[in-house]
Amino acid sequence: MLYELHVRNYAVIDNLAVEFYPGLNLLSGETGSGKSIIVDALGLALGARASPDIIRTGADRASITAIFRCGPVTDARRRSGSDGRTAPASTPSWTGWFEEYGLAGAVESEVILRREIQATGKSRLLVNDQPVTAAAVREFARRLVEVHGQNEHVALFSRDAQMDLLDQFAGVESTVEDVAVLFKRRSALEREMESVGQDEQGRLRAIDLLSFQLQEVERARLQPGEDAQVEGERRVLANLEKVRAAASSAFAQLYEDEDSVCSRLATVNRAAEELARYEAQFGPYLEPLANSRAALEDLAFFLRDYLGRLEANPARLEELEDRLALIERLKRKYGGTIEEILEFSERSRNQLSGLLHADERRDELAAQLERASAEYRKLAEELSRKRRTAAGKFATRVREELSQLGMEKTSFEVYFADPGNGSAEPTGATAATGPQLIESARGVDQIELRMSPNPGEEPRPLERIASGGELSRLMLALKTVVGTTRAGVADKPVDGPAGPSPRLAPTFIFDEVDAGIGGRVAEQVGQRLKRLSRNSQVLCVTHLPQIACFADHHFYVEKFQRNGRTLTAVKHLENQRDRAQELARMLSGSRITDAVLKHATDMLKQAEM
Repeated sequence: MLYELHVRNYAVIDNLAVEFYPGLNLLSGETGSGKSIIVDALGLALGARASPDIIRTGADRASITAIFRCGPVTDARRRSGSDGRTAPASTPSWTGWFEEYGLAGAVESEVILRREIQATGKSRLLVNDQPVTAAAVREFARRLVEVHGQNEHVALFSRDAQMDLLDQFAGVESTVEDVAVLFKRRSALEREMESVGQDEQGRLRAIDLLSFQLQEVERARLQPGEDAQVEGERRVLANLEKVRAAASSAFAQLYEDEDSVCSRLATVNRAAEELARYEAQFGPYLEPLANSRAALEDLAFFLRDYLGRLEANPARLEELEDRLALIERLKRKYGGTIEEILEFSERSRNQLSGLLHADERRDELAAQLERASAEYRKLAEELSRKRRTAAGKFATRVREELSQLGMEKTSFEVYFADPGNGSAEPTGATAATGPQLIESARGVDQIELRMSPNPGEEPRPLERIASGGELSRLMLALKTVVGTTRAGVADKPVDGPAGPSPRLAPTFIFDEVDAGIGGRVAEQVGQRLKRLSRNSQVLCVTHLPQIACFADHHFYVEKFQRNGRTLTAVKHLENQRDRAQELARMLSGSRITDAVLKHATDMLKQAEM
């Protein structure tokens, strides 16, 4: 769940820190006070696009920090005043993401997302102080938060998102993952089968080419590191006279000359031994002096033997140059190093073996592909049966929720593509044209959610529903229906016994759920948000007291001026008196009478029942 949000120098926010809690967290305030700005700031920490225009005037950068903690989202901390923040240990929902991107912190119970935007236009994202790309953070954010605001309803238009909702309701996520694994395996076998089944002439040409390349490499009998060794020997032979002159000079000065280094060291050594007989301070220097003399004598003897081996060998020099030319030619054709050439040779040998035994491999692949296809189809059909069984209950539950949200006459259906004729078959009675069925990593189903707010009108795809208010309520209905099933064990029937949730429920953020509604419908929306918050953390921005009265934690967002600058502050309304005062303001504006205040107090009491 979202634990804390820190915002600095963002729009009208100077320095703001807000702590959030399990349950229903609600933000209210005057129009333009900055409620949606807080949600937008959180979006930046979750990877949304950033612009330097949002930086507060006079500041050189803005920063947003969001802290998430792992643990079951419960209503342990409500108005009782108990802390409720200490949660039993559980596996973080972000473990897989950390492992995928090779970052530390996979098993930590707390994760910190930080976004910094500079006035120069540069922006960076950090997860637990580790730099991460915006795309990676957006992928990570999907594991933590679902934001439903002015622009987020478009997510409902995605067929994949609609399938996700049905799968979550049906509790078949693990089956979907198994189907994806089988589909991937089958696809790999199909690609290999296609490669093996290429035309005969092409296969024979490939055999000839690979055979020639292998023979060329194998005849060279390359050894790892050989090029450096050959080049070293060639360099000596090509510069033999210079090498001999340098070695002879070094040997003479070290050992052979009458006044050589070794003879001088011997004299120094004898003098030092004589001094040590009378002065103990010279004793420690005797051994290093003797070691130095021994090392120089070893070098002199090596030079003597080396000179004895040096001899001109034009034939060997030519052989070495030819060998280097061969190695360079093979490098240009098959790899930049001898190791890469040998790796190429091994790959070619395996490819040649596969082509030479193509018939046997084809038969083997055909058998594997048949088994893989049968396994995929069996599990995909089982998944399809579960989806179709759940779809009717899903549509019924959504219609019930919509009815409670003031959309009593709304028609809502889940349409499945018909594998026979390409039509889409609804969970209701009639059929309509739909997408052609194809097999995919998600199974053999294609679904489409359709809705008709008006009686007598045919249900249409959601993107053809114009009203934002209707889409807001549909989104809430869908999330309420799906959210109430998340307490069930995956792959259990939707009407089966409840058990512990297999994973942490996300944080839901609603920024426009009260658009176009009021009165009884607003009260029903508040009740749905309350129900959704039993298993998930919910953050909601609203202007309606009928929704605000259901909050577990109410935050008042206020905009004011100080020293000629506009500032935004957030106050946690922790007692019933402050909450009632804010509800009264939402009911009647700035003029709050005793009657309005009493009505607000009654609303709070009624919401708690």
